[in-house]
Formats: sequence, structure tokens, C-alpha cells
Amino acid sequence: MQPNPTLDQMQVLVAVAETGSFSAAGRKLNRAQSVISYTIANLEAQLGLKLFEREGTREPSLTTEGKAILADAHRMIGVLNDIRARTEGLKQGLEAELVIAVDVTLPAPALTKVLAAFEAEFPSVGLRLNIGTLGIVWDQLMSRSAHVSFGGQPVAVGDELVAVRIGSASMTPVAAPGHPLATYKGRVPLSEVREHIQLVISDVSTMTKGKDFGVFAYRTWRMTDTSTKRELILSGLGWGGLPTWMILDDVAAGRLALLDLEPYPERPYQLRAFYRADSPPGPAASWLIERFKQELPKVCATLPEALQKRA
Repeated sequence: MQPNPTLDQMQVLVAVAETGSFSAAGRKLNRAQSVISYTIANLEAQLGLKLFEREGTREPSLTTEGKAILADAHRMIGVLNDIRARTEGLKQGLEAELVIAVDVTLPAPALTKVLAAFEAEFPSVGLRLNIGTLGIVWDQLMSRSAHVSFGGQPVAVGDELVAVRIGSASMTPVAAPGHPLATYKGRVPLSEVREHIQLVISDVSTMTKGKDFGVFAYRTWRMTDTSTKRELILSGLGWGGLPTWMILDDVAAGRLALLDLEPYPERPYQLRAFYRADSPPGPAASWLIERFKQELPKVCATLPEALQKRA
């Protein structure tokens, strides 16, 4: 008889591979460790393959055969999530209220245009908008505090989250015109950059806890709010990277100066919409995702040229 592995066995296999142990997989799936071990043993017996090495190691590690079957397991679970999503979409009517989490790096002009069009398209749908930085928007999805979120790429996207690319934007290093980095003649080397206070956004979520992005200075001042970071840069207390769309007026008015830093050029980043695989977006949320795909390229495509003209 041909082996007939079940979806449950595939989900257990994925859980063990992702968590690194039978006990951790049991905690994730809310099952006893003995049940996890028994399920894997039955799967190996059905397939006639050894999926995990157990001898001589503290934790089980995938065999070559196990890695191949794991890829198939991911595909099976993906199909299951697609079926669930399609079923929910067929059953679901228009949302009464939509909760969205938005990273502060999402260009505000695009957000304003999308929400104005949303109000015209769905006047009966209530909206709650949660603004955050870095991992907060993903934490809200994982805790089911938001239906969909918009921001940059998380550190890791597992089977729980679906990511849809909606556009791109960029970060630009700036300082007040009188700051030493702004008056430096020529391109500023890393050795000089390190000597001046860098203002850095810190994440209060667990998604990127303990991780730094684009930090070069020996001394840093940290905050969780981009608007505060901008105000401190304007005051001359330090330098830092800000979303390009946010600094156009300041550069044009001479309140901020663009920095030509050796270690920190203008940095593009991709923007994505995220939602839980087991909670697919309803009609209004799906409309938002598609509308961002339309508006973000229009706004972001003009940023580099506009920035160059205003500098």
C-alpha cells in the first residue's frame, strides 16, 4: 500500500523542524511531547524513511530525506491555507470594522490618498489605524490585534504570515545645516561618521528585539517615534536616516541638509502588505492592498527627482 501521510502529520513535521525539538513543537501545538514523538515515528514508518537524526545529538536534526519531505509538507500546508482562505472569502461579507497597522516609513501622501478613496468606496466600514515602527506591525498581526498591516520586510516570515509586495520607498541620511557632518567637505568617511551622535529608532516589539539596522556611530540616542527623531535632527542634536518622503519640505526650506556618507547612502526598501494565513483579508482589506499597489508607485517614483531638485 502506498504511504498516505495526513495533514496533521505534515503540520507536526513542520513544527518540529521550525522549533528544533519535539518538546518545543509540543508547546507550539499544545500537545504532549510523547504525542509529537509518536506522530513522527508513525510518519517515518509510513514513508519508510528516517526523517530525523536522534542519536548522538541533544535535539533532532533533519536528514537529507527529511529536508526533502519538509518541502512537500510546506506545500501541502500552503494548499490547505489557500483552501481556508478561499472558503472564508466566499463566506465573508463586508467587514463592519477594519483594523490596520501601518509602519511610519510608509509614505504619508500615499496613505492619505488611499484612505480618502477608502472612505468614498466603503463609507459604512469603521476604521482603526495603528501606527508603529519596525516589528510592532507584525506583532499586532501575530496577536490578532490587526487584520492587515503595511510596512517593510520582517526579519522572518513563517507560514503564519502572507506578504504581498505593494511598492518601495527609501531612507535618506540627514542633519541640520550647521551639523559637522553637513559642513564636511566631500564624502564623509566612516571614521568621521562614528564620532557624531546618531539618532536611532528602537523597536519595543519582540520581532526585532536586540537588532540594529544601519547603526554606525559610537554614540546613539534611541527613541520609538520617527516624528521625535526628525525634531531632534532639526535641532542639531544628532544625525540619522529618515524616510525620503518625510524630508522633502525640510530640505527645500533649508531646515535639513542631505548627507553624503560613505557607509550610509540613500537606501531603498520594499513595502509589503501582511496578513495572517489563517485570517485572509475580507473585501475592504483586499481593496486596500490593491489600492496601495496603485498609489505607492505614483508617489515614490517622483521622490528621488523631487529630492534632487529641492536639495
